[in-house]
Amino acid sequence: MKKIALFALLVLIVLAGVAWWYLQQPNQTTLQQPALVESTREANTTPDIPRHEIIAENLTIPWEILFLPDGEILITERPGRLVLLNAGVTLEVPGIQHIGEGGLLGAALHPRFERNQYLYLFQTTDDGAGLLNRIVRYILEDNTLTFDRVILDNLPGARYHDGGRLAFGPDGYLYATVGDALRPAEAQNPDSLEGTIIRLTDEGEPASENPFNSYVYSYGHRNAQGLAWDGDGNLWSSEHGRSVGGSGFDEINYIRPGANYGWPDSQGDTVAMNTVAPVRHSTADVTWAPGDIEYLDGRLFMPGLRGETVYVAQLDDTNIRGWLEVFVGDFGRLRTIAAGPDGLLYLLTSNQDGRGSATAGDDKLIRINPAKVR
Repeated sequence: MKKIALFALLVLIVLAGVAWWYLQQPNQTTLQQPALVESTREANTTPDIPRHEIIAENLTIPWEILFLPDGEILITERPGRLVLLNAGVTLEVPGIQHIGEGGLLGAALHPRFERNQYLYLFQTTDDGAGLLNRIVRYILEDNTLTFDRVILDNLPGARYHDGGRLAFGPDGYLYATVGDALRPAEAQNPDSLEGTIIRLTDEGEPASENPFNSYVYSYGHRNAQGLAWDGDGNLWSSEHGRSVGGSGFDEINYIRPGANYGWPDSQGDTVAMNTVAPVRHSTADVTWAPGDIEYLDGRLFMPGLRGETVYVAQLDDTNIRGWLEVFVGDFGRLRTIAAGPDGLLYLLTSNQDGRGSATAGDDKLIRINPAKVR
């Protein structure tokens, strides 16, 4: 009887392990696919690329764009899906808590993706005690997504102000924006992760050169949404300003390690002692609500959600010496902009996020010829 009982126990342990593994795997069921616009697939061979053209539509609250080495375009959708546009495949990511501004947010490819197939995702979840965010690593191979491991858990989470942008920097480290998670006072505490930009290794450890011997790279942020490095390796970020008092005071910041960017004490031209002023802010009367930021050929491109505009900043070292506003109101709310391997820009709309007015075909992926953005 003891042998039978022991055998039964072993069987239960094995079954439990199999069940756990299964629950970690993304659902590979093919869902209704976004439509890739056929006429634009050969854009690189077109001698005169237009100023802009829609190349995909019927996306659902898209958040991030990545370009795979084989030419595939990967898009994250906030409800918890990965879209592989060229393959016509949609993969569900498990454990996503899509609520408010949270859900499946940023994504980044490992610098040696062609060798290891590592894909990093920033995702909101609920551990039973409340909302939190985590960075999870998957293996993306043959249009299949396989859970690898949680890289960093228990990042601050809330219905709003989750940050969520991921990017590998020129130094090989992974950077992430972490919102204040509706706890603004904590953004002034460098020992907390609320309101920070963090820097970590590809295995989830704090970068050894970080200024506070922790994950924190910079702090005093409200809800940074974009990360971009210019041609000299300088880090830039876009950040949402206040929600009360008329909104406004959105920011473009030049990021330095260990610096305090002032939230909630510093806003606009009011800069508290020992905090860093933004390189540019939107003023109290204008709201950009920047969803991202990208650098290309001496210019920063920043899409606006509430602003419904692409803002273009001409750089002079770490100063902005020129400013342009384009596509004003043309496509509605604008979330993400990314430079593709073809030298063009790719822009995502966000008109289905509950704060916009969706029209036919929303949400869309739009390709922009930066040479014609003047």
